[in-house]
Amino acid sequence: MRVTVLRKKVNFLPDSSRVVARYFINSDLRTRNLVSRINQMTDIQVSHALEQTLREFASRHRNISRLFFKHCNNIRGVIEKMNINFDSLSDDCKMLLGSYCTMEYSIESAAFFNPSIIEDFDQSYLKKDEKRVIISFRATGEGHISSIVFRRAILDANNDLHLSKMGDHIDMAEISHKKLYDKDRFLRRLKEMGIPEKYSMTIMNDLPDRFEYEILKNSVKNILKDQDITASRRMALEEITWLVDSFYDIQFHKDSDITERVIFPISESESRGIEDARFVRFFEDDGSTRVYATYTAFNGHTIMPKLISTKDFYTFRVMPLRGSGAQDKNLAMFPKKIKGKYAMLSRIDGVNNYLMLSDRATLWNNPKLIQEPKFPWEFTQIGNCGSPLWTEKGWLFITHGVGPMRRYSIGASLFDLDDPTKEIGRLEEPLLMPLEEERNGYVPNVVYSCGSIIHNKNLILPYAVSDYSSTYAVVDLEELFTALIN
Repeated sequence: MRVTVLRKKVNFLPDSSRVVARYFINSDLRTRNLVSRINQMTDIQVSHALEQTLREFASRHRNISRLFFKHCNNIRGVIEKMNINFDSLSDDCKMLLGSYCTMEYSIESAAFFNPSIIEDFDQSYLKKDEKRVIISFRATGEGHISSIVFRRAILDANNDLHLSKMGDHIDMAEISHKKLYDKDRFLRRLKEMGIPEKYSMTIMNDLPDRFEYEILKNSVKNILKDQDITASRRMALEEITWLVDSFYDIQFHKDSDITERVIFPISESESRGIEDARFVRFFEDDGSTRVYATYTAFNGHTIMPKLISTKDFYTFRVMPLRGSGAQDKNLAMFPKKIKGKYAMLSRIDGVNNYLMLSDRATLWNNPKLIQEPKFPWEFTQIGNCGSPLWTEKGWLFITHGVGPMRRYSIGASLFDLDDPTKEIGRLEEPLLMPLEEERNGYVPNVVYSCGSIIHNKNLILPYAVSDYSSTYAVVDLEELFTALIN
């Protein structure tokens, strides 16, 4: 039975005008030459050059002078090695130096895709049958570096989206790293990452049971100064640094709009991108709620599954996931515990769907196979398209399947509420396949989603179009259940 799908005429397209001001640095030699040239300028020349820069760029960024000071401070060590008293430099000189250590980066110039949708925490001042929602997207810019961005909207009684006005500036968050680490847990995660003990123990043996962030970072940094260490040992030590940098908190300014907040790659473990965040509104046993999101951190050769947690979309805690089941991509958390345990979908072998249960939201072991490819349109692999949705008839899984010519389609399955290893039903035909006008993009022949919601007895399904843009579709739940169960 084919299910009716109503595609809405809304397109989320990449916008190259959405830029952030990033720290940029050349080699120490080129930086020293730059500092020397600026140091030879008179105060009037410095002020004039800074005024020209601010005139051109201040309107494009929120408090860019603060960024210039911050980026100048990043090269303080280089400046002081030149026997220049950093504290004696004028504010104008520091800002001008910082401007040369700054570049604009268009966060969504290449693609705006793989959306996920959740209910907003605030549902006040709405009309009957309206719902305020937050939609996340994977924004991709130059070099295929991905970040997470947000849009806020209201779904009306007709399931039409009314988007809030976009903010004028992108807000870069303040970052703070976890200060103290448990040695045993850290060692287990290093083992799960496949880092040989002969490399890790040269660092870890000398550390106390609970060690500080800076101690480990400095120990690794000192060893990496040795130009004669082997390439394999260097990579292992760099991965230790990536892991310790993977725990951090980010804080956005209270006067920023949600459309202005971007979660940009911060740690080395995600230096090549933050991919496919699957957001879910999670209901705790005591009735309180928070938002979790799983995503894939990628540094060019290593994949690390990570977890985001927030209660307000201003402050986010970021943590790596660990355990034998925290492997590869495609992890998605259930919106509530099952029999007292957190639950997670995964695809650890790249082909099939697995279920994991855990007492902790960051530790995942013993994955259990629950779903394999069954129909030709999903023979290559099956995976989730976001967190499962609770319904009275069962857990609704929105899935993706890969078929001939690596065409991605979206399907649906229904699983038992008490035992989500038991499949109740699965669509024989895809719910969504790329239409002719949806086939061309950064990656052709793909429709894909990272999370849906239920509104007014309808499935609201945002989806990406060939890894370039995004839109959404609406499906009547009763019709979908009829197809799944019969």
